[in-house]
Amino acid sequence: MTTRRLTVAQALVEFLSRQYTERDGHRQRLIGACWGIFGHGNVAGIGQALLESGPGRMPYLQGRNEQAMVHAAVGYARQSGRLSTHAVTTSIGPGATNLVTGAALATINRLPVLLLPGDVFATRPADPVLQQLEVPYAGDVSVNDCLRPVSKYFDRVVRPESLIPAALQAMRVLTDPVDTGAVTLALPQDVQAEAFDWPEEFFAERVWHIRRPAPDADALAEAARLVRAAARPLIVAGGGIHHSEAEDALKALADATGIPVAATQAGKGSLRHDHPADVGGIGHTGTAVADDLARTADLVIGVGTRWTDFTTASNTLFAEPGVRFLNLSIAAFDAHKMAGLSVVADARAGLEALAAALEGHRVDPAYVREYTAGKERWEEAVDRAYAAPDESARPTQTQVLGALDAVVGDEDVVINAAGSMPGDLHKLWRTRSPRQYHVEYGYSCMGYEIPGAIGVRLAAPDRPVWALVGDGTYLMMPTEIVTAVQEGININVVLVQNHGYASIGGLSELTGGERFGTAYRFRVWGSPQAEGPGEGAYTGDPLPVDLAANAASLGMDVLRARTVGELREALATARASDRPTCVYVETETADTLSGAPGPQAWWDVPVAEAATRPAAVKAREEYERQAAGRRRHL
Repeated sequence: MTTRRLTVAQALVEFLSRQYTERDGHRQRLIGACWGIFGHGNVAGIGQALLESGPGRMPYLQGRNEQAMVHAAVGYARQSGRLSTHAVTTSIGPGATNLVTGAALATINRLPVLLLPGDVFATRPADPVLQQLEVPYAGDVSVNDCLRPVSKYFDRVVRPESLIPAALQAMRVLTDPVDTGAVTLALPQDVQAEAFDWPEEFFAERVWHIRRPAPDADALAEAARLVRAAARPLIVAGGGIHHSEAEDALKALADATGIPVAATQAGKGSLRHDHPADVGGIGHTGTAVADDLARTADLVIGVGTRWTDFTTASNTLFAEPGVRFLNLSIAAFDAHKMAGLSVVADARAGLEALAAALEGHRVDPAYVREYTAGKERWEEAVDRAYAAPDESARPTQTQVLGALDAVVGDEDVVINAAGSMPGDLHKLWRTRSPRQYHVEYGYSCMGYEIPGAIGVRLAAPDRPVWALVGDGTYLMMPTEIVTAVQEGININVVLVQNHGYASIGGLSELTGGERFGTAYRFRVWGSPQAEGPGEGAYTGDPLPVDLAANAASLGMDVLRARTVGELREALATARASDRPTCVYVETETADTLSGAPGPQAWWDVPVAEAATRPAAVKAREEYERQAAGRRRHL
C-alpha cells in the first residue's frame, strides 16, 4: 500500500480539497475555502497545513469573529444550493465556543458547514492547560462538547488514524439533503501536529452524489386524489423548493392547476412576485390574501416546509373544520407534521410526479378570480407602504424598502435576518428571482446579515448583494466589514437607524410590556418623561451614536441619506460602486410603526396571567381571545 507521511492537519486539508458534489450532472467542490482565526489550538496544526497547501489547494479566508465566519460559510452554502460550503477553523476555548451560535443557525436552517475547532491535548502532558474546562466527573469533556447539540455530526479526533472514518462521516452528513447542518470535527492541538503514514487512497477524489428520491406510487396516487377532491387547495412553498431547485416544477404545477401558492420566509421567491398564482408570504408576517386563503382552505399542500409557528400562526391559521394536509418533503420527519398525508420525496421529483398525476385537473375559475382579486388588493397595499409623497422627508422603513425595490434588478440578492425588517420583507418584497430573497428566519440571528452577505457574494460574485441591517443588529457584529474591505468584496450595507429594537419594541407593546428596555435612549430620572415604564426608564433623548462613522472607520465607503430623495440617489450610487459601500439612513424612531400593514395572523407570545399594570391586563385579555382559536391538527 502506498502511503504519504503528513500531519493530521495536513492530511485533513488535502482530503477536503478533493471532495466534490454532483447533482443533475453538475459537479463542484464541496469545500470551497476555509475561514480561520488562529490561536494556540490550531496555529501550528490547521494554520500550518493551510500555509503549506497554498491557496491553489485550499483557499484561506481571514475572519474577525468566529461566529461571523460561520455565518459567512452558511451564506455561501445557501447561495450555492447546499452543494458547496466552507470550513471554519478556530483555536480552543473562546474561539471554539464562539462557533455555537453559528452552528445552531446552520443546523436549524439545514445548511451545511464544516467546523474544525481546536481542542485540548489528547495526550494530557499538562492538566489543565490554558483555556481548558475542568469537569470533575468526566476527563474527556471540553468546551467543544457545547457543539454536540447544535451539530448534525460530531467527532473528536483523538488519534491520527481515527481521522479517516471521521472525515468520511463528516462528508456524508454535509451532503445529505435530509440530515445536513453543522458538522464538527474537534481536533486536539497535539493530534493536529502529529505525523502519520496515510494510505494514498484517502486522498483520492470523491464525488458525493446528491440524490433525488421519487415519491412512493401509493402515496402519490392518494395525493392526487386529495387534490382532485379539494375545492380550495393551497400550496405552501418552503425552503425545500430552493434547496431542490424545484422552482420551475412548482411553476408548471401552478400554471396547469391554478392552485394558489403562498410562501414561508425560506420559500419566498419560489414563484416570481408577478406570477398569477403567487399570493405572497403566509402566516404571522404574511399577506392578507394568503392568510385569508389559509383560513378557508380545505387542503393545504406543504412542499419543503417544516411548519414553524410563524407559518401556522401558532396553529390558529388553518381554521376550516375539515382541513386536510398533504406534505411533500424529502424529510420524513417534516412530512409527518400536521397529521398530513406524507409524500417523502425530493421536492422537484415530487412536484413533477404530482403534476403528471393531476394532468387535466384545474381548480374552479371562481376560486382563481377570488385570489386574483385579493392579490390585486394586496399589491395596492404594497404600493401605499412603498410610496413616499414627500421626497424631502425622512423615510419610513417601508419607504426604504420601496426605494431599494426601485433600484434592484432580477440578479440582486437581498439579505436580512432579524428585527422588524423580516416581517416587512415577507409581506411586501416583490421577489424577482429564486435566490434574490435571502432572509435567515430559522434562527433569526442578529449579526448574520453582513457576514452572510460576504458568503453570498463569494458564491455569486456577479450578483449585487444587499445586507439590510438595523442599528441593533449592526451593533452586534459589524466586524466582518473589515474582511469585506480587505478582500475587496463589494457588498452593500443598508444601515437603518431607528434608535432601538423596533421589532421587540412593537411586540412588547402588544404583549403589555410597554416597550420596556427596547429603545436606545438615555435614562430619565425625576422628570415627567419617566411616566409609563417608570422612573429610570430609557425614555430620554436618543443616544448620540454615529454608526455611519463607525462603518467608515472600518473601511467602508459611506453614503448618508437624510431624505427619501437622497436615499434613492445613494442606493443607485452604491449599486454602481465596486467598493464595499454603506448607505446610512435614519428612519422614524422605534416608537413609531414602520409603515407596513399590521400582522394578518396571530403569533403566540405568552402574556403575564397576573399583572397590575393596565397594559398587561388588557394584553392578557387579547391573548386569551386569540389563544382560543388554537387547534391541533389530528
